[in-house]
Amino acid sequence: MANFNKVFLMGNLTRDPQLSYLPSQTPVCEIGLAVNRVWMDKEGQKKEETSFFDCSAFGRQAETISKYVKKGDPIFVEGRLKLDQWEAQDGSKRSKIRVVIEGFQFLPRAGARSAPGEFQPDGGGDARPAPAPRQYQPRPAAGRPAPQPPAPPPPASVHPQDDYDPAPADEGAPPVGESEIPF
Repeated sequence: MANFNKVFLMGNLTRDPQLSYLPSQTPVCEIGLAVNRVWMDKEGQKKEETSFFDCSAFGRQAETISKYVKKGDPIFVEGRLKLDQWEAQDGSKRSKIRVVIEGFQFLPRAGARSAPGEFQPDGGGDARPAPAPRQYQPRPAAGRPAPQPPAPPPPASVHPQDDYDPAPADEGAPPVGESEIPF
């Protein structure tokens, strides 16, 4: 059976990032993320709901997130869902789904000025510069090489027959007959 666990969320931080370290000195950053959904009901009334997610980043990503964002800042995260289970002090079993961040992108704050042609959600501006956008790069599956973009086509010649220059024959190779060509 195939398995797939991937989540993409874009929202605002509900609290300042909390940076801590595991006993192995690996940085861990905990953030809360609020994601809004707005829609129109059958009567044409605007409705809104907010979902809240606890997210964790590790290593260099944890340090970067804790350094550059604060409560209220927007962020786009890519990750996987993880079930945390523990026993509470009263002996009851507890569990919680959390997002383990595998990639992220900082987004401009509402009202941030952007470069010409850059996405600007509300047209406003403040003094804080928006981070440069990064193109999403999919992560290769384990054991597989990363996908490479296709090579650009060679420049076209005006008269291809004029550019024909057969390669000199390899004197040590046996001649190849038409019946030996695999296509």
